[in-house]
Amino acid sequence: MLSDFITLRQLTILPFFMKHYQTRDFAEMDKIFRLNLINSCTGYKSANLLATRSATGKTNVAVFNSVMHLGSNPPLLGFILRPATIPRNTFKNIKKTGVFTINHIHQDMIKQAHQTAAKYEENISEFHKTGLEEEYLDDFYPPYVKQSSIKMGCRYLNEYHITENDTVLVVVEIEHIYFEEGIQMPDGWLRLDDAGTVAINGLDGYALPTLLDRFHYAKPEIEIKSFFKEDKTKK
Repeated sequence: MLSDFITLRQLTILPFFMKHYQTRDFAEMDKIFRLNLINSCTGYKSANLLATRSATGKTNVAVFNSVMHLGSNPPLLGFILRPATIPRNTFKNIKKTGVFTINHIHQDMIKQAHQTAAKYEENISEFHKTGLEEEYLDDFYPPYVKQSSIKMGCRYLNEYHITENDTVLVVVEIEHIYFEEGIQMPDGWLRLDDAGTVAINGLDGYALPTLLDRFHYAKPEIEIKSFFKEDKTKK
């Protein structure tokens, strides 16, 4: 009886302790309040710096939280561009040269990385203003970010206009990957916490995730098994 009472009590009281917004509330919210709410409610996002170089040699680097995996064969990524109501130097350079780099934000560079979001003039390089360093590898035209532990050289493939909010999904292919050798597991997987890679909560909250566990490929007929517990058992 007591357990039934507790269950009923939880079901009755819990909703009163949860904040609730719905469609009609969003339109009435302060712009910045709504921006922070919607950008953070979906969970942690990838934290990357996209670096480009114009046709005339001017470099640019900007923080992005929308880089996503699209496929592994071929290795495709995507990222979202907001409406072009202001100049987008990063995208302009990508369209002109066809290539750019994606660089993980390391825990020791979050202040410099976030500052790249400032609206500098087109002729001013964020590299020079923030203290981030350019690095050129294997004759790839745009720079990588030297301080990044994981970096990728990418080529533009296509773009898709999203009519609902006038944004653009940009599709790219990975041509080069560089990372510190010690973070790769025998099966190819990269351990991002060992690399010091951070994630973004919303637009301006930087977090350092800690790996809890890793599991084998899930199949209906196979018991859930942990990579790490299995490894300890073998030892």
